[in-house]
Amino acid sequence: MCQHQPTCPSAEATDRDAARVLACFPEQGWSLLCNGVIVFEDTGELLPDGSSIAPHRGPARHALVA
Repeated sequence: MCQHQPTCPSAEATDRDAARVLACFPEQGWSLLCNGVIVFEDTGELLPDGSSIAPHRGPARHALVA
C-alpha cells in the first residue's frame, strides 16, 4: 500500500501513527494515514480492519501538578 521510502509503519505496528498523512480534515477532526488508519484529534484511532483504539492521551498537565 505504502510507496514511501522508507516504508511507513503498518496499521498493526505500535508506531502506526508515524505513517504519512494522505488526507486531513481538521474541520471534522480526523486524518487518513498512508497505512489506512484514521486518527482522530482526540487521539482515538480506527484501524483498516474496523477495530478501534480508544483515545490514549496522557493526563492533563494541571492534574500532574496536584
